[in-house]
Amino acid sequence: MSQPLAKKAYGTIIDMILSGALMPGDVLQEAKLGEEFSMSRTPVREAIKRIEAEGLAVQEGRFLKVRRLAAEEVEEIFYLRSVIEGYCARIAIAAPAYVFDDLERRIRVLIATGPGENGEALEVDDDFHFWLANVSGNRTMMRTIGDLRRRTCMFDHSLVPERFLKGCREHLEILDALRAGDADAAGSLMSRHVLNARDAILEKLDASSGGLPR
Repeated sequence: MSQPLAKKAYGTIIDMILSGALMPGDVLQEAKLGEEFSMSRTPVREAIKRIEAEGLAVQEGRFLKVRRLAAEEVEEIFYLRSVIEGYCARIAIAAPAYVFDDLERRIRVLIATGPGENGEALEVDDDFHFWLANVSGNRTMMRTIGDLRRRTCMFDHSLVPERFLKGCREHLEILDALRAGDADAAGSLMSRHVLNARDAILEKLDASSGGLPR
C-alpha cells in the first residue's frame, strides 16, 4: 500500500483502535470513515484490507468488525518469533560477508537520517530479518516468520518511536556477532531483540487502552 492517502487512513484507523475510539466489535465502514477523514472510499478500503490482513479486523456475516490484540496473543507471537529467529540467526553465520555489509550500510544510513516517510525503516527491518532467515533454506520457517511479523507490523517506528534507534543498534550487535562467527551470541542477541520489541509493544498497548484484555 504505497498511496499516501491509504497510508494515512491506515495509521489513523490503527490509532483509533489503540485509543479505544474504535472498540472491538465496531464495524469498519468505508463510507463513514472516508467522510470522517475527508477521503474517498478507495484509500480507506485499501487501509481496511491491510488491517484485516494483519488480524485487527474479522469478517462477521456482511460486516468487517474491529478486534484488538490481547496481551496473551502478543506474547505468543513474540515468543515464537524469538525461538525461530534466534535459531535462524545461529545458522546465518554461514551467510556471505556482502549480506552483512549491505545490511550494516543501510542500517547506518537509517541511524544517520532517521526512519524516513516512505517506508525505508520497515523495508530495512524486513530485509534484515528475512535475509538472515533465508540462510536456513527452510521455506516453512520463513513463511511462519512472515505471518508472525505481519500480525504486529502495525507497531512500527511511528507507534513505538523509542524502539527505532534501539532496534537499529541491536541489529548492528547481531551483525557483529555473525561476522565474528559466534552463533550462540547471534542467536541470543536476536532472541533478545525480538523480546525487546515485544516489551515495547505491550507497554504501548497498555498505555493506550488502560490495560490489555487477556
